[in-house]
Amino acid sequence: MSRTSMTQEELPLADLSLRALTKAYDGQQTVHGIDLEITAGEFVVLVGPSGCGKSTTLRMIAGLEAITSGEIRIADRVVNDLEPGDRDIAMVFQNYALFPHLTVADNITFGLKLRHTPKQEVSRRLEETAAMLQIEALLGRKPRQLSGGQRQRVAMARALIRRPRVFLFDEPLSNLDAKLRVQMRTEIKQLHARVATTTVYVTHDQVEAMTLADRVVVMNKGRIEQVASPQELYLSPATRFVAGFIGSPGMNFVPAAIEASPVGLSAKIGADHSLSIPDSRAGTFADSVGRTMMLGIRPEHLKLAVPGADSGRTISVVIKLVEPLGMETLVHFDLAAEPVVARLEPDSRLAAGHKIDLSVNLDALHLIDPETERVVRSADRVD
Repeated sequence: MSRTSMTQEELPLADLSLRALTKAYDGQQTVHGIDLEITAGEFVVLVGPSGCGKSTTLRMIAGLEAITSGEIRIADRVVNDLEPGDRDIAMVFQNYALFPHLTVADNITFGLKLRHTPKQEVSRRLEETAAMLQIEALLGRKPRQLSGGQRQRVAMARALIRRPRVFLFDEPLSNLDAKLRVQMRTEIKQLHARVATTTVYVTHDQVEAMTLADRVVVMNKGRIEQVASPQELYLSPATRFVAGFIGSPGMNFVPAAIEASPVGLSAKIGADHSLSIPDSRAGTFADSVGRTMMLGIRPEHLKLAVPGADSGRTISVVIKLVEPLGMETLVHFDLAAEPVVARLEPDSRLAAGHKIDLSVNLDALHLIDPETERVVRSADRVD
């Protein structure tokens, strides 16, 4: 093996387990009994809006926040009462936390020197880690001489050089501009492909979550809404919250009365529209006949209808706003008094005030119970 290569076998791998984990401040509970099993080498992203408990959860794993109850287990050890330095984890923060008076090399190796790692080993690891992150030319500089992206690489190198069992990332890309964030996302994913250490990554950006994760943990109000692969989250959200949070633009929601007639099931939207439910989806909708439910419709599942299209698959709407984005056009309108957006082809010659007919992909409809806010499932589900 070359001196500048690093394989998964060199790094310790560990499962991470959270069991009934809670956190309360002054009697007010903010994290509510989280259960989560992360396998060794897995990249898991915690995502959700501000205040959902994702950063608090990460800090409890790191030992920077005391847990109120529950258990955190890394490999075969319960670490509830261990100090951060004894948990065999490494954390990359949003603000990088580099020492301004030290060189890049000294920042990266600071932790190793505190642990009295032999100088030869420190030098070997520094060479390998700097080569992996392509920062060899920066080792003699001070943090003030670095760009935001370079500082982020240094912070990652400082974590990587320790060979921890678990990497923790706390919104590490928040301070970067949009273009650099995309670049750094790619670099983090490539790094994990080469060095598959167990990783927990916190972000409020669902695009980051979807592009980086093996599995995504969607959090809301201190609870886990769903844990799934990015593709499963998008195609089969478990709740209205997940359906609306994942995707940009998010899923549209409109109330619909589910009705039965001799010709089949339909979803009546307001006074003017009625969508015919295909036989392939009848099992999902049948138990909701006579109720007003919520329909979830992704923007890409609304297309300009061709002349003579089946009226049971189309809706007629008046455009309120057009957003031409180059590769696509977003068209905004109201449906049953709810705001709705459609993702159309970029050459659509549309303007506010135009009346248009849109076809609905009925096989991709999501049926949501307004009382439980859970997506209705059935064996006939086609996603």
